[in-house]
Amino acid sequence: MTPHGILRSSLKSMHDLLDKAVEGMTAEHFNFRPQEGGVSAFFSLWHYVRTEDNIINFVAQRKPTVWMEGGWDVRFALPRTSQGTGMTTEEANAVQIHDVAGWLAYQQGVWKATDDYLASMSPEEFEARKVTIKPLGEMSLWDGIYGVCLSHGYRHVGEIEYVRGVQGLGGLTI
Repeated sequence: MTPHGILRSSLKSMHDLLDKAVEGMTAEHFNFRPQEGGVSAFFSLWHYVRTEDNIINFVAQRKPTVWMEGGWDVRFALPRTSQGTGMTTEEANAVQIHDVAGWLAYQQGVWKATDDYLASMSPEEFEARKVTIKPLGEMSLWDGIYGVCLSHGYRHVGEIEYVRGVQGLGGLTI
């Protein structure tokens, strides 16, 4: 399998884990914050999905994100351009979801946009093309998608599993 194929397959697998991690969660479950500290499962998910949307659509393709195209910021009354990086605790705590079905539709739209983009690329484009991801700086497109999207996503799966467990919802069975 080529690096391009590995990336597509790995992102699909990580997307499936994120989908499974939030399966059956209500808005109350999503917005719950552990007493021990940290952020809600929804903040972790929102931050990750918005990050992928920004990298795949805005950074890599220089086109509007699924978020902006769909008016999801207005629908959810959430920040238009922020994805959570650098937010204060108070700002992060204000990121809540009340329309779970709508959120899941947005999330699936991002997964589709990512897979469509990767399917359209030539494998050679990954290393040769440079992109700038703020606040990280310039890097190859491969490092942006593999290093930021993929590895970053697995971290957020773990955060969501933790919040599920604290609520007695159980973790993922892999």
